[in-house]
Amino acid sequence: MHDDRISERGAWVVLGGVHLLNRTAPRRPDEPIVLVRVPPQEVYRPATTVIIHWNALGLCPADALRLGGARLGSTRIDGGGLFPEAIAGPALRGLVGAETAPGLVPLCYLAEHPGGGYHAYAQIRFHPEDACFVRTTREPVGPGPVEELRWLEPVLTAHAESSTALNNHLRYFRKHFSGTEFEFKYTLDPAPGIWAASMELLKALRDGELEGCRPEYREEFQIHHTENHLFDVIGPEPDIGYASFIPTVTAGHVLKRKWFTEDTFARREELTLGLDIAPNRFKAYLSEELGLQVRAMPPFQRVRYDIQCESMRTGHVYGIFLDRCSLLAAPEVVLSQCELEYLRSRSVLGHDQDEVLSEMERIDDWLRGYVSARGWATEHTFYSKRSFLREAVALRPELAPPTSSPEPHSANTMGGQS
Repeated sequence: MHDDRISERGAWVVLGGVHLLNRTAPRRPDEPIVLVRVPPQEVYRPATTVIIHWNALGLCPADALRLGGARLGSTRIDGGGLFPEAIAGPALRGLVGAETAPGLVPLCYLAEHPGGGYHAYAQIRFHPEDACFVRTTREPVGPGPVEELRWLEPVLTAHAESSTALNNHLRYFRKHFSGTEFEFKYTLDPAPGIWAASMELLKALRDGELEGCRPEYREEFQIHHTENHLFDVIGPEPDIGYASFIPTVTAGHVLKRKWFTEDTFARREELTLGLDIAPNRFKAYLSEELGLQVRAMPPFQRVRYDIQCESMRTGHVYGIFLDRCSLLAAPEVVLSQCELEYLRSRSVLGHDQDEVLSEMERIDDWLRGYVSARGWATEHTFYSKRSFLREAVALRPELAPPTSSPEPHSANTMGGQS
């Protein structure tokens, strides 16, 4: 649905008692609902995700109504004064009363639909600085003047139907194509300093240069710095790909496996956490426990900066990763890449899985133009870390670890299929 650019239609942040979300107390006809009129906040209409920064709202008209329809009062409140410290501020306390104010929270963001009725976006995270809302209405509900509250019952019903996802931290995320990684890669040559490049790209997303997308709410940037001990899996044929051991901060290793014969867009991926294996037993574990034929590749250090990009239209979250890999034994041998990967989706309504991929292609078109304009790369590839290490060893055979010969497959092992 493409209702496109935002016009000045009605939009409100709806406030009420927290029990209307968690159903810890019954509704009372005399309790207040506060309608705070705000500038439209959707990046796209209808959106899936809406983020509101309180200080950016300016002076807002606020009307307090009883559920039974009576008007309690009206005032104008600066957005930054609505919920200082995530507690109803003085103006709200004056509007609804000191007894009611402590339980007052944003219930939803309500957006008027041009054909009548309203779309509702449930509040899922709420802080003194901002709040995040996710759409719960497939079609507009409750036509009529907003103050008649015809939309309230269907909005609360929709919230109750998805309450397990909405009322539990981060449970509104889902993962399409579980177990499969989708990834475009750009090999950066000449390679920029990836910290400065990451900060520049993150600013571009904040500034709205990628239409319909913003940095993921309160998870916009991550840093990673790891060693990788990668083994080229050369058999059995169904298991060809790689297996990489990554030390953890606490203890043990994560085993990352990917299945692929040639570098490609979609690869099966699996992580095994908490493996207590000494490095000199990595190869034996893969051969004896998993029944794999493997060849050790040169260990490398990976520094990676992750920019999390969320589509406000669909709630799909994509990672744009800038990384630098250098061999531990030869730090001058370096691979620097920018990767685009589908991560997860923030939604309780669900989407066609194909939309994940079509939107990823749209983002990739933008990313291609972005890196090309800076002279870093011109086309995406699927060039893998395995290919990089194979080529490094082919050019400099002395980089191959001493145990690089394939292990024979043992008939007494557990087998390589999970």
